[in-house]
Amino acid sequence: MEGETIAGGRAAVSVETLRLPVAGGIEAAWWGGRREGPVLVLLHEGLGSVGLWRGFPAALAAASGLPGFAYSRPGYGRSATIRLPRSLSYMEEEARWGLPAVLEAARISAPLLLGHSDGASIAALHAALTPHPGLMGLILIAPHFFVEEVSLESIAAAREAYEKGDLRARLARHHDDVDAAFWGWNRAWLDPRFPEVFDFRRLLHRIGTPSLLIQGLADEYGTVRQIEEAAQRWGRPPRTLLLEGARHSPHLTHEGEVLGAIGDFLAENGFAPPRPEAGGTG
Repeated sequence: MEGETIAGGRAAVSVETLRLPVAGGIEAAWWGGRREGPVLVLLHEGLGSVGLWRGFPAALAAASGLPGFAYSRPGYGRSATIRLPRSLSYMEEEARWGLPAVLEAARISAPLLLGHSDGASIAALHAALTPHPGLMGLILIAPHFFVEEVSLESIAAAREAYEKGDLRARLARHHDDVDAAFWGWNRAWLDPRFPEVFDFRRLLHRIGTPSLLIQGLADEYGTVRQIEEAAQRWGRPPRTLLLEGARHSPHLTHEGEVLGAIGDFLAENGFAPPRPEAGGTG
């Protein structure tokens, strides 16, 4: 275990890395120690990993007072690789089987799922289809509930950057099998059948857990339509945060506002102490 100091005068947060015996072995990490009670479980984006959360998990653990846990799904980061092509239902499969297996292996009984992009979709699918008996809430950053044309355009541009630019070299620093990580995501999304397979708006009424939805209004991978559709269909009205000027990773570019909204959400639902009136981020 090693210490990690958070910028902005927050207390140091411990980080522990480990490997879980799931799906051939997956990398994982804890921030703030392992404790009983609520745990913020971070589910990464379509090209993400434990490391690509960067400093956010430590900042989140320090600001919330709750432990954080993240893992790299099979085919990502330092986890065991996968065989391509990836199923077009890969997010539903992770929601039904992969995530529950990880929660069991990590002995997490009261998860608060925090997902980004693909990870947000997986969290929502889990809550709609096979919710963990101890599931306490959802925090979804740039979620996808259906396919938009802007998503496909940006994913096609990523393919061009991977084949002809430096994207492959940059991603290779974070993934042991970078081609499995990239093509598993890219080819699934660009498959002509994917928009039909990946549309679970009809399931959103099943989600009754407390939820916070966060969307950047300059997101190159999705629009506010995702949040609007969810707000209309959610089984329990969600709290929302829309961020002017934020692109696809507002937790990295607008960290203070995101942490502020998460803190308010946690306090509102009794998951964490109320935030102080003075000196908070809004």
